[in-house]
Amino acid sequence: MTFLYILGSSLLISLCAFIGVFTLSIKEQVLNKIVLKMVALSSGALLGGAFIHLMPEGIEKVNDPGEFFLIILLSIISYLLIEKLLHWRHCHKTGKCNVHSFGYMNLLGDAVHNFIDGLIIASSFIVSIPLGVTTTIAIALHEIPQEIGDFGVLLYAGIEKKRALLLNFFVALTVVAGAVCGWFLIPHIEAITGFLLPIAAGGFIYIALSDMLPELRKDSIKPFMVNFAFVLLGVLIMFATKVLGGE
Repeated sequence: MTFLYILGSSLLISLCAFIGVFTLSIKEQVLNKIVLKMVALSSGALLGGAFIHLMPEGIEKVNDPGEFFLIILLSIISYLLIEKLLHWRHCHKTGKCNVHSFGYMNLLGDAVHNFIDGLIIASSFIVSIPLGVTTTIAIALHEIPQEIGDFGVLLYAGIEKKRALLLNFFVALTVVAGAVCGWFLIPHIEAITGFLLPIAAGGFIYIALSDMLPELRKDSIKPFMVNFAFVLLGVLIMFATKVLGGE
């Protein structure tokens, strides 16, 4: 049953790649406003997922809390290095990001990122079903604005629309690959679960603080406060899932 949850959740995340289809009929100005609100919502969800779910669960699985938080710190630093080396940067303003100069480099970075997401989903479900569900929600809320941005990047790079959509989906399937690998590997190396949760928490914190929240600070105070409300809503969703899940 747990494997079916893992497989179904990872497939659901992969299908987020097709969100790009719905952006084709939306005016760019309107799309950017919608994307920023989704960015705000997913930022809150990622931070809520890290601090409300992953960290409380993970700290129970290690003997030394200091070691737990050290892993989170090292994870954040490592994500910074990986992002720089792979030009791994998620664009949330469709077609406008200079850092996405090469569409195929973007696909490579996304493949690595998605595989890690799959591992996180698998490790979370292995710990508990409620934790797996909330982790999937947090990742999905992050994936939607990311996929819209990445689809725009591929179009900007000169890739034809249908090809861009298919490439985005094939790369998204690495979530399933990561989840399946996690299912078969993690139970045989149980000790790694206690390390994966702080690594996942570090990833959530890094993505939210370095890549998503800075986008919101560029707006004037009125639109910022609207987006800030969506950040709080994302945190509230994660809190509600914890309460409803009985964790």
